[in-house]
Amino acid sequence: MLLWASLLFLAPVSGQLATAPKPTISLHPPWTTVFKGETVNLTCDGFHFYAPEKIKWYRHFLGRETQIETLGNTFQVHSSGDYRCQAEGSQLSNPVRLHFSSDPLILQAPDAVFEGDMFVLRCKKRGKEKLIAVKYTYNGKVISNSNKTLDLLIPQASSNNGGYYQCIGSVEGNYMFRSSTKVIKIQELFPRPKLTVTASQPTEGNSVNLSCETQLPLERSDTQLHFVFFRDNEVILSDWSRSPEFQITTIWREDSGSYWCGAETMTHSVHKRSLPLQIQVQRIPVSGVLLETQPQEGHVVEGETLILVCSVAEGTGDTTFSWHREDTKESLGRKSQRSQKAELRIPVTRESHAGEYYCTADNGYGHIRSEVVNITVRSPPGNRSGLIAGGATGVSLSILLAAALLFCCWHQRKSGDGFLKNRIRSPPTPGLRESAHPTCPAAVELQQLYSNVHRKEGDLVYSEIQIIQQGEEKETNTSRTSLEDKCASVIYSEVKRQLSGDSAGMVHCKDEEAMESYENVPHKTCP
Repeated sequence: MLLWASLLFLAPVSGQLATAPKPTISLHPPWTTVFKGETVNLTCDGFHFYAPEKIKWYRHFLGRETQIETLGNTFQVHSSGDYRCQAEGSQLSNPVRLHFSSDPLILQAPDAVFEGDMFVLRCKKRGKEKLIAVKYTYNGKVISNSNKTLDLLIPQASSNNGGYYQCIGSVEGNYMFRSSTKVIKIQELFPRPKLTVTASQPTEGNSVNLSCETQLPLERSDTQLHFVFFRDNEVILSDWSRSPEFQITTIWREDSGSYWCGAETMTHSVHKRSLPLQIQVQRIPVSGVLLETQPQEGHVVEGETLILVCSVAEGTGDTTFSWHREDTKESLGRKSQRSQKAELRIPVTRESHAGEYYCTADNGYGHIRSEVVNITVRSPPGNRSGLIAGGATGVSLSILLAAALLFCCWHQRKSGDGFLKNRIRSPPTPGLRESAHPTCPAAVELQQLYSNVHRKEGDLVYSEIQIIQQGEEKETNTSRTSLEDKCASVIYSEVKRQLSGDSAGMVHCKDEEAMESYENVPHKTCP
């Protein structure tokens, strides 16, 4: 039934429901001791959604029990006894003891006093005589003596306020009356909270739920509490909240320690804290250390960026990664971070970076080492470093190869007859074409000296030049290797792109004017 589901035997903070609801009895006026002939109204409470049509009342007095049924949840009583109530389907309420006294002076007190309650004790005289002064005693000692007020107010009850109370009243004519002693019990509003945890030895990186458990009595089930969580009496994990639950989303080994929680009423009248609970966070050692490279497989071009990635298959907490060279025993760097992966970056790779590398990882249980990875560094495409002809190491040749040939032609023309002067010109061999400039070689072929050099714009190319004179008898189809007899010269020089020959690799005599801008061109004049 919704009616009974709404009534909790324990407050929501306990996380438990009673198997059946249990009502409570309230009094009006709120005193348990009254004079005979007066009336006390009892109300069976705890029905939040509707009042039951019928309530059963039970009175127990001097060993006898009587039962009365009422329409509605109120009942007027005039007799002493212990009273209880019950609705259909509910448990019996706790008993309320009423005393209808015939004494001339009574001490009135509420039925139930809980921690934090403000409660009043009242000294009352029967008849028309009025009290002019009242004393109150607690455990036989006077705690209040006043002729201005007849009530004793205790603003905030605690367990120290429980004990034996009595009042002494004075009337005109110095007559004094003493009430019966009444025992006041201060009931616990809620017990010391208990801190529970989903795991007292959680693993790093996991979440942990904390719960601050306590319970409220039926009579105070609507009391609002709020909660706070601490670690080691110093670290506040949460602000005060009405929720008795708190989650640590990610817990680490440094979070190990003593935890406790506090519960408090919204009025701050009652505050209690739990016993400490030890939480020891477990760390997973690193394992499966692996070194990877970017680019992959450790092949990198000189000048590129090389990234060494060190990772672990398992391991929690702060991990220290370090990188090393196996061949040089050099330590390259280290990083400490809460991660299972870290990178070491080499921005510009040099040939000296080639070698064997490995990494280690440690999260407090010792260094675990990866396997060795071999790094190779290759030269970028088009690199011509080291290609120097004739062994002239470190010396840059500044004369164009083609310029040497043009200078040769220019020199011949300046001398008049050319470099074939004083030589007998043989008739041309049939089938051979005459040059437009008989005193100059018709063409010079640039022989590539290094076949493995791939020319790029702006590069220096070294070639062999053979200067071959046309018109030599019977030798045009033979090897021209003699420099003395055939006017052939082999020159190693440096060809500049902007003065290169035509697409066939030939340099012609028409370029002879360009030689004016070159000095010290090595050449050989023909005999």
